[in-house]
Amino acid sequence: MSKRGGFPGGGMPGNMNNLMKQAQRMQRQMEENQKNLEVAEFTAKAGGGAVEVTVTGKKELKAIHIDKEVVDPDDVEMLEDLIKAAINEAFKMADDASGEMMNKLTGGLGGLPF
Repeated sequence: MSKRGGFPGGGMPGNMNNLMKQAQRMQRQMEENQKNLEVAEFTAKAGGGAVEVTVTGKKELKAIHIDKEVVDPDDVEMLEDLIKAAINEAFKMADDASGEMMNKLTGGLGGLPF
């Protein structure tokens, strides 16, 4: 009577070995790309360039530039909104770059557990 399931000799079949090697290669590529993404910088502007911010892929604020013309003590809310808009756009750029990196690695496959 033959056993059901398992692999002859207790080893993995060749295609399983290849799959494991591919997964390890993909993991190394992900780690390398993640390191590159963390040091990448993303710059966004708001208010026609009146506010400009630069963030890293780790979502750390690196720089902020505010034109003097947009600084109005009577309208601080507008300046706050411009800063918020520029930062959110820069973070979105970082997220988009991260998503693009993942799509390249996974070939666009969705729902993978990594």
